[in-house]
Amino acid sequence: MPLATEAAHFSPEAYLEWEKTSDTKHEYMNGEVFEVFALAGAKDAHVTVAGNLFALMHAHLRGGACRVYIADMKVSVERANSFFYPDIMVTCDARDRETDYYKRFPSLIVEVLSESTAAFDRGNKFAAYRKLDTLKEYVLIDPTSLNIDCFRLDEASGHWVLYPFAAGDMVELASIGFSVPIEELYENVEALAMAPSPA
Repeated sequence: MPLATEAAHFSPEAYLEWEKTSDTKHEYMNGEVFEVFALAGAKDAHVTVAGNLFALMHAHLRGGACRVYIADMKVSVERANSFFYPDIMVTCDARDRETDYYKRFPSLIVEVLSESTAAFDRGNKFAAYRKLDTLKEYVLIDPTSLNIDCFRLDEASGHWVLYPFAAGDMVELASIGFSVPIEELYENVEALAMAPSPA
């Protein structure tokens, strides 16, 4: 999880104003501000996977009502009193064109995992994201192996269902009608080439 910078508490409005002039990124949870070290110093594999997915999504969504954002756009989770910087986010809601520094109505959020953030991304952050009424899918990507977990909301039951993808799979993101061979998402990820082959 990102580390707290200090014990001081901010209102959401104060956080947003302060963040505009900050030299580093900070996430916000219920009054506490956390510096996002992982985003400021991400590894090559993390940046490459995120960039690959963003480029493919941008081409897929181009010309339509949805917009895709990478890394520097905040998502506001009002019911959790939080702001986060997802690695990738897609919003198809016209209301999100009204705010310049954050979005409130995403349908898809993607986090690329790192050692320092994986537990937080799977735990408290996912718990907060589930409070977004518009969110349909939450995707977690392991940048060092061909493993992607897509949590998809089953609207009939209200439960989040896991759809795992591995080597040889076609990754399907139903919320935006997007599919791609998993290997394309990991193109040029050197860490995979150096990983030992399974016995």
